[in-house]
Amino acid sequence: MIPDLDSRRALQGHIATPRLETPFHARIAALSETNDWYSWAGYKAAHSVFDEELEYFAIRSTAALFDISPMVKYRIAGPDAERYLNRLTLRDVTKLGLNRVQYTAWCDDHGEVLDDGTLFRLGPDLFRLCCQERHLPWLMDSAVGFAVEIEEETTTVAGLALQGPTSFAVLAKAGFEGIGQLKPFQISAFAHEDTTVTISRTGFTGDLGYELFVPVEQALSLWDRLWSAGRGHGIRAIGYAALNRARIEAGFIVANADFMTAETALRADRARLPDEIGLDWLVDPEKPFFNGRHAILEARRNQTLKHILVGLEIEGNIPAEGAIIYHRKKHEAGLVSAAIWSPLAKRNIAIATLQRPYGARIVDDLWVEIYASRELQYQKMMKRARIVPRPFIRLERRAATPPGLF
Repeated sequence: MIPDLDSRRALQGHIATPRLETPFHARIAALSETNDWYSWAGYKAAHSVFDEELEYFAIRSTAALFDISPMVKYRIAGPDAERYLNRLTLRDVTKLGLNRVQYTAWCDDHGEVLDDGTLFRLGPDLFRLCCQERHLPWLMDSAVGFAVEIEEETTTVAGLALQGPTSFAVLAKAGFEGIGQLKPFQISAFAHEDTTVTISRTGFTGDLGYELFVPVEQALSLWDRLWSAGRGHGIRAIGYAALNRARIEAGFIVANADFMTAETALRADRARLPDEIGLDWLVDPEKPFFNGRHAILEARRNQTLKHILVGLEIEGNIPAEGAIIYHRKKHEAGLVSAAIWSPLAKRNIAIATLQRPYGARIVDDLWVEIYASRELQYQKMMKRARIVPRPFIRLERRAATPPGLF
């Protein structure tokens, strides 16, 4: 006998994982015209809200509000917190000042990247680590012997990214007095209702922008405060599709999109060392021992690095997402992981991984194989590509202090 629908659902209940709703879901759902959602770390997140292209232009022209609550967040505290994080991550945490943010990454013992993220120093012995993937078992195992407490706070701390040229004007209008003095990668606490909101001058767009963190109980009131203040400054809610366009222009990479993390890679040759994904500048070889140090420095010394991550400029205007890269149109050299036609740079740009020596010693005569749909038929095109620096765009307003009231 074939069970009915309700019976089948009941049988599957023990393995079904419902998507959680973020603290801001009610506000975003009310604004949503596309009903376009995706799963981010188990949460229902907006891929778009009203129009992917117009949402991108909100980032570059006015102010864009993006829900970052699903971003995994860890509270790390204790007398050994600094020493522990200095052993865990690639950068020198002793150089991270109070109320400052540090972009960083961490590796396994083979020197292969487990994830990248941002490290917030909220107190002398208090940190917040934000990242793409969940790593609590690894963090706990790495903490053996250290006087430190680690707690995931993803479900208790709500987060918003406010990005774009009028983002400062929105915060000033909302009454966050002194926000204009906040420098890039600096943090400050501001009053909000009966609690505080932590605001950092950080973001994932390469533009002027901020990230705000507040207890989930005050999430909706924070949204309403920003939304009300932003009405005269073109504030719009956006989804990930628009953010992804902006981050490509900024040259930022995404775990398990532009590189496979060591924990998620199913094949041993898919994991990457920091130097193979453009994160060599994070490695501080002068600091005390850290996870993966020996393997990273040995690969440099023996010149055994196998890959390189590069920025590409490609002729034409058709994005080369997922395209294979060739040398002299015949030798396979690598793969494009992210690509767009950039409205701001007016260039066809891409982030790609090449197999050395391509991209290192051999940098000329590179081509990408693009298949474009033309009325139900695919047309194959070979387009010339050249390696260019990242980021693809640089905006002075990103670092200006105080920012302009656009």
